[in-house]
Amino acid sequence: MNTTKHETEITVDPDVPLVRITREFDAPPASVFRTHTDPELFAQWTGPDGMTMAIDGFDCRTGGSYRYVMGRDGEEYGFHGCFHEVRPSELIVQTFSFEGEPDGVALEKLVFEDLGDGRTRLVATSLVDSFESRDAFVASGMSEGVIQGYDRLDQLLAD
Repeated sequence: MNTTKHETEITVDPDVPLVRITREFDAPPASVFRTHTDPELFAQWTGPDGMTMAIDGFDCRTGGSYRYVMGRDGEEYGFHGCFHEVRPSELIVQTFSFEGEPDGVALEKLVFEDLGDGRTRLVATSLVDSFESRDAFVASGMSEGVIQGYDRLDQLLAD
C-alpha cells in the first residue's frame, strides 16, 4: 500500500463559526470509516502525540454515544458526544463536547469521499456557537493534535 504523507488542511470559515479539516488517505472509505467507528482502532490514532486514551463508552451507531478520556502528566481531559447519523463508509454526524467547557458543544460532520484507486478524502466540519468559541478551539492546540493523529492514522491504515 502507498504510504504517501498527505497534508492536513485546516481552515476557518469567515462567515460562520466553523472549522473545516480536509485530509486524503491512501485507503478505501470503508477502512478509513472503520478507524473512526471501531473504539480499539480509534484509540490508537486520535489526539496529540504522547497522550493516553481510555474509552469509557463508544456506541457508534445512529442514536449512540461516546465518551473518552485523554491524559498526560497526571492531567486528564474528558470528551463526549452523541452520534446523530452514522452511514457506513459515507458519513458520521455527531456532537462533540470537551468536559472542561461543558457549555461548548460542536456539531461535527465527517464525510468520507471515495476518490477511487483505494483512496479517500475525509472532510470534517465542526460548527460551534460563536466565533470566540471557534477561535479558542483552534488556539487550544487542536490543529497539532489533528495533524499528529492523522499521521498516526496513515501508519495504522498502512499496517
